[in-house]
Amino acid sequence: MADTDPNESGVSLALALEHGLSEEEYGWIQERLGRIPTLTELGIYSVMWSEHCSYKNSIAVLRTLPRTGDALLVEAGDENAGLVDIGDGLAVAFKIESHNHPSAVEPYQGAATGVGGIHRDIFTMGARPICALNSLRFGTLDSARVRYLFDGVVRGIGDYGNAFGVPTVAGDVYFDSAYEGNPLVNAMSVGIVRVGRTASAIAKGVGNGVYIVGSSTGRDGIHGATFASEELSEESEKRRPSVQVGDPFTEKLLLEATLEALEAGVVAGIQDMGAAGLTCSSCEMSAKGKSGMVLDLDLVPVREEGMTPYEIMLSESQERMLIVCRPGQEAILESIFDKWDLHAVRIGHVTSDGRVRVFSGGALVANVPAEHLVLGGGAPVYEREVRCPAYLDTVRTVPQVKDVSSGEAKEALLVLMGSPNVASKRWVFEQYDTMVRTNTVVGPGPSDAALVRLKDSNKALAVKTDCNGRYVWLNPRRGGRIAVAEAARNVVCAGGRPVAVTNCLNFGNPYKPEIYWTFREAVGGIGDACRALGTPVTGGNVSFYNENPDGAVFPTPTIGMLGLVDDLAAHGTAAAFQKEGDSVFLLTPAAWCHRGDLEDLGGTEYLTALCGQPVGDAPYMDLEEERAVQQAALALIRAGLVKSAHDVSDGGLAVCLAECAVFSDGLGAAIRLDADPGTRLDAVLFGEAQSRIVFTAAPEAAPSLQVSVRNLAVCVCEIGRVRKGPLTLRMGDKVVLSVSHEALSIPYFTALESRMGC
Repeated sequence: MADTDPNESGVSLALALEHGLSEEEYGWIQERLGRIPTLTELGIYSVMWSEHCSYKNSIAVLRTLPRTGDALLVEAGDENAGLVDIGDGLAVAFKIESHNHPSAVEPYQGAATGVGGIHRDIFTMGARPICALNSLRFGTLDSARVRYLFDGVVRGIGDYGNAFGVPTVAGDVYFDSAYEGNPLVNAMSVGIVRVGRTASAIAKGVGNGVYIVGSSTGRDGIHGATFASEELSEESEKRRPSVQVGDPFTEKLLLEATLEALEAGVVAGIQDMGAAGLTCSSCEMSAKGKSGMVLDLDLVPVREEGMTPYEIMLSESQERMLIVCRPGQEAILESIFDKWDLHAVRIGHVTSDGRVRVFSGGALVANVPAEHLVLGGGAPVYEREVRCPAYLDTVRTVPQVKDVSSGEAKEALLVLMGSPNVASKRWVFEQYDTMVRTNTVVGPGPSDAALVRLKDSNKALAVKTDCNGRYVWLNPRRGGRIAVAEAARNVVCAGGRPVAVTNCLNFGNPYKPEIYWTFREAVGGIGDACRALGTPVTGGNVSFYNENPDGAVFPTPTIGMLGLVDDLAAHGTAAAFQKEGDSVFLLTPAAWCHRGDLEDLGGTEYLTALCGQPVGDAPYMDLEEERAVQQAALALIRAGLVKSAHDVSDGGLAVCLAECAVFSDGLGAAIRLDADPGTRLDAVLFGEAQSRIVFTAAPEAAPSLQVSVRNLAVCVCEIGRVRKGPLTLRMGDKVVLSVSHEALSIPYFTALESRMGC
């Protein structure tokens, strides 16, 4: 490269190692280029071959997941988001991604830009975002640092989403010391598009203009992708420039301009500038189109003086897109973005040689083969060493703990209702605009999943995120299965048919054999459940290196579940008791109506509180039983027999019933449970065995309930009646728990506020 900028002279192995590349990878780069890379080329390779962009340590495992289905319009990973046909000419684009590392050092902007980035993935495909979700994990709220992170993340999500004008309708929040210093911030977006009107992240058409649109480029976020591909440490605070800065008002303009440009038919290909910025979008679009690009960085609108080619190519400044314009349509494209007061600057053109050539100051500063840089092309693919973690031999042994007496059960329930993992998250979601755009039917709180109507249709979407990291830590494969099953069960309880999932896989350092074994097992569990429940994986995100100096976070494969409600007026349900006199039923697999052995206390919120950490095995679940329960619940809801439904999860059956009460208008219930002699009371009340749903129906509906599920391997047991007054549970003829609506509500609705000093 005789015409290379002299300031872009070749780099050393030491500098390559500083960029996160291995010696072997540096050798592969030199071999392919036939020379030592320039500084800008080194930066390009370092971000494109980072874990965040290349999935080099995960893609071999991810390919084992079920990734196809009749309703899927694109294969997992082919586009910016998954795309599912829901009938009536409509498709849903949805995806979840992490912004963990940025949020750990700058919680407000880290979370805000996570929201902005995931929405861009959706509207880049031509879909209009209709709702957002999030899945959050923090250390214990006893820590001032954790409270600072929690407050900043929630404000960042709220401020960006509220200003952008898309409702935040659902999510999940957990607290555990395992997430101390390394919070998990996963953001999900869901959008609607007409089938056949989607856009693709592709560069095609030799000579077609390449445009950068949206905001100007600054120095924020440089090396954000590599920052997200390393462990957090005391040095991480110095990496604040790696955290992007968002502007939701500009993003709103970008949304409208982008959708208008797509509607006008002037766009041949488009990709948002997320991780690795201009580098990623130019290389991935070129590789997908089996084409190349010539880029002139002197034309890129910048907002800071003296930006180098390296900085411009690696900047992760927000609210930017790369567009390949159709020939002869340049003036229309430019006028659309000018109308919305946004940049639309031609910075290059498409070529046919498969190389991305980057010029600055008239000199060639990078000349790289696009295919060599990308996932599915020349990016490295590794399968790491695995080893079963030694800690499992210790934590699987459940210590002898004293059973609760009937006099102690009430206090135990109230403690659980005030646990941050169980208690109401209204302190969080009341900071979000949950109703903007007026499509939210059921938002956060009183339902297992959110319901969002599709305008001009009887249909609605039921959406939820879920994962219990404790379960995965104790039993990675079963925990992965439960994450999918519970997310699907939540959607079912809201009246939706589970359709497909997106996932955000949060784990520690993949170079540690115990971490990689856990990752592989958890992904295997996700695959098992998705195949059993018919919910293919449409895509998602892997976030490794979620560690701090004290160790890794709980393995947390967050599931974003998409469900479809075919007739919202007839089938939408919520968790609250509805009417005095209604019968309360427990839906379980046919093999058992009540389980109460000690094994079912494993991994529970109750036992974790007693022992100070999760112990035992993950709760019992069988996938065939789970499928039968979900099929039965949907059949009952669609038959119009179910008035309310709530799945049994964190805190067990007692907490499930208590939540049905506190969400209602002052209602309680008289419940009678049967159990074998000698069964532990705490296991009956607080065990978290899966595949159970509490629902209510009119008393006269009991025969119809049995008829509706007669061909399914389930048991529908009437366990009580809704009434005004306290929630009372009997075992046989003995009252083991009686607590008023007010007593349940106080800890449940005040736990987070009191810990946050509100």
